[in-house]
Order: sequence, then C-alpha cells, then structure tokens
Amino acid sequence: RGATAADGRFALSAPGAGSYVLIAAAGGHQPQAVSVTVGEHPVDLDVVLGGAGRLAGAVRTADGTPVREAVVTLTDVHGDVVGTARSGREGEYVLAELVAGEYTLAASAPAFRPAALPVTVQASRETRQDVELAGGAVLRGTVRAAGGRIVEDARVTLLDAAGNVVDSVTTGTDGNFRFVDLAAGEYTVIAAGYPPVATVLQVAAGGRTERDLQLGHPD
Repeated sequence: RGATAADGRFALSAPGAGSYVLIAAAGGHQPQAVSVTVGEHPVDLDVVLGGAGRLAGAVRTADGTPVREAVVTLTDVHGDVVGTARSGREGEYVLAELVAGEYTLAASAPAFRPAALPVTVQASRETRQDVELAGGAVLRGTVRAAGGRIVEDARVTLLDAAGNVVDSVTTGTDGNFRFVDLAAGEYTVIAAGYPPVATVLQVAAGGRTERDLQLGHPD
C-alpha cells in the first residue's frame, strides 16, 4: 500500500512473484482495479482514474414551489444507499463523489407523498435531476350528536374504495378527526355510534376535504 507522488508516480513492493490486483483510489475520481502479474523484474503499470460523477437538482411541487428539508436518497441497483442529502431553502440538493451508473433517486418530506425515479450518473460531469413531490390530501371534520353536541372519544375509521382500512383515529375533546397524506380517490368515513354512521366522499390530490359526521343517538 502506498501513495502517489506529486507527478502521479508510485512504487510498491510485492511479497513475491505472482498475480495481484492493484486498486487505485483518489478523491474526486472513480476507483480503478487492475490485474497485474509480477515476476523477477520490475513492472511498469499506468492506471487511469475516471472523474467521479455528481448529481444535483431541486425538490419542488408541481407549481414550482421549493420543498425545503426534503430527504433525498440515492440507491444503487442492489438497493444499497450510496448517498443522502437534505434539500436547502430553494429545494436544492447535491450528491457528490458518485461512481457512474444507474441509480434510483428518492425524495420525501413531511406532508408530501414520497417520489422515486431512475437516474443515470455520468463520470466526470454533473447530472441534473429535479424531483417533484405532491402534497398528500387531508381529510378532517367533526363528530356531533343529533342535537349538535360535540362527541368526544368517537372512533372514526377511513376505508379506501376497495374497502381496506386506511387509518383509524379517535376524536379529541373538540370532537375533531383528521386523516393526512392521502392519495386522491374515493373514501368511506365511518364513525362508531348508535347506529354507526358512514359517508362516501371524494378526496382531491393535495387538497383539503372537510366532512362533519352526525351520530344517530340523541343528546
């Protein structure tokens, strides 16, 4: 093991004759492995290092609004994480010292639905890739009794169009319930009561939908 001189030259002593793998690495470059056979005489070997790639871009919403503090993750074809970053005030991010190749770029942030897309990083240059995040829809409302009284500790369940349970919450002292990070589509809201009350509604992408529920039991 050794280091190159100012002119890039290096000299290493081998334990003995035989075949070896020489690995050269330097900051800002892609590592390179070369097979070499050593005999009785010195071997001259040049190693060419390619420049490392760099991935940069911005995380924004569909209307171009920057998403700050988004977590940006880059994974290779094996699913291993090779780099992470957080977006800045203008949504910008940078991932450096990357080996050229195919990757998956993912971004996530609170109140937004995660997004992932394939990206190809090239050697010795900067690759630009922006990521668009869509805000998850919000559904909220209040559970009341027949006479308008707030109902505390009511169990409210949200089902998707296929009848699968998406989430279930309990109303607070104000009778309010809230479901967040929802995909656009049709949902059914069920509030436990006497009898239970169910209502079907449409949720728009990234929007806020409000729906109050009135239970059948009297005040």
